[in-house]
Amino acid sequence: MAKRIVVLVSGSGTNLQAIIDKVKKGDIKNAEICAVISSKEGAYALRRANAAGISSYVVEKRNFKSERERDIALMGLIDSLNVDLIVLAGYLSILSEELCEKYENRIINVHPALIPSFCGDGYYGLKVHEKALEYGVKITGATVHFVNKDTDAGPIIMQKAVEVKDGDTAETLQKRVMEEAEWQIMPKAVSLFCEDRLKVCGRQVIILEKGDER
Repeated sequence: MAKRIVVLVSGSGTNLQAIIDKVKKGDIKNAEICAVISSKEGAYALRRANAAGISSYVVEKRNFKSERERDIALMGLIDSLNVDLIVLAGYLSILSEELCEKYENRIINVHPALIPSFCGDGYYGLKVHEKALEYGVKITGATVHFVNKDTDAGPIIMQKAVEVKDGDTAETLQKRVMEEAEWQIMPKAVSLFCEDRLKVCGRQVIILEKGDER
């Protein structure tokens, strides 16, 4: 039976689109995107979900009295969807410790840098690439990791390096990292999860060979 995936978004949904496309092509195996949940009303990612015939929901902080109430609503929605995997694709709300522990090793995120570089609290979106350029690194990239209570600190599933070129701006670097890394490794990680080929051992993630699922 296909694994049921919910994708959490906040913005344009480019990583969501990459996952949708790979599922349709069969590059992501044994997977079904059952819903998209946005932290913002009007996020363009919701249009992408609608165009693909995927159910979508909005769980926005301003509609709740507290973050705790928002988290309860979010967890209730996720549970009602009978989800196997939660994918954060440009989701800009902080997940609570309770939520991270409830779905331990079932939430994955893509970060636009090679963790442990340029990650942690405050490192998101263009800020990551601005800091990489400010530091003068020659190589950056993206990381897909399991999510835990600490920002960008969960077990790493896979990484892909991307060259920083002379004359890069934060915008051009962001685009290259998305195209050459994020849109490649996020769907691969999703597929590996859905094929039961990821095994977490402490801080290490072992990628099992096909037929060696355990």
